[in-house]
Amino acid sequence: MFYGAMKMSVGNALKLTFRPWVEGLEHVPAEGPAILASNHLSFSDSFFLPAVLDRKVTFIAKAEYFTTPGVKGKLTAAFFKGVGQLPVDRSGARGAGEAAIKQGLQVLERGELFGIYPEGTRSPDGRLYRGKPGGLARVALRSGAPVIPVAMIDTEKIQPPGKAVPKLMRPGIRIGAPLDFSRYQGMDNDRFIQRAVTDEVMYAILKLSGQEYVDIYATAAKRAIAEAEKAQKAERAEAEKAEKAGKAGKGEEAAEAGAGEESARPLHGREREDGGSGRAA
Repeated sequence: MFYGAMKMSVGNALKLTFRPWVEGLEHVPAEGPAILASNHLSFSDSFFLPAVLDRKVTFIAKAEYFTTPGVKGKLTAAFFKGVGQLPVDRSGARGAGEAAIKQGLQVLERGELFGIYPEGTRSPDGRLYRGKPGGLARVALRSGAPVIPVAMIDTEKIQPPGKAVPKLMRPGIRIGAPLDFSRYQGMDNDRFIQRAVTDEVMYAILKLSGQEYVDIYATAAKRAIAEAEKAQKAERAEAEKAEKAGKAGKGEEAAEAGAGEESARPLHGREREDGGSGRAA
């Protein structure tokens, strides 16, 4: 009931404000379990997709959204619970993966929709990154639920990472035909099968989104970007330090030059005095 009320208020507000366009809604089954596997461009993806669906869709969210202290933290936790988010502690990667798989299976066992981002994190630059094989493939193969590829369009332009205030523009959502992986049933622990399933899903998302594909994990790309920014910051600091040192050196040279001029003035005076006394003699 709380979900319904939250979906009505938040979903309607999003649709009225941003007017998202949708293609392929007919691919989402009216009932029964299914996995919605989407690219991940923005924090708002988990709100736009549920807003355009008639059915409840449950995503995994990091536990920090549910455990932040204070009034703001409690309101945030209530909001995420209200829109169907499930908390997962991501402090340990392996433990987080197992927890996500378990919770995803529970959602599907109830005959509901489970939302997952195969990239594992938001794209740092709007490109599509390599899917992580563990979570998506294992949930799909263990549950037998169909995987529905989803492409979020332009949501990163509405709310880029680090920006709290969204920009008013129309995002898009493309939903593809369900993918059936029943041929791999019982092979969920085979890492080659996990990779094959994940790559097939990512290719379907790529065709829907039209993004540039990068065959590395988004987490690795984020680390590389962070390291590059750190190096640039260090270079700027060194340049500023050198500039300050140069200014200080010029100041010292000017001071020394001024001191030399001051010391030369009495000497010229004495020469004039001596010259005058010589002429007098």
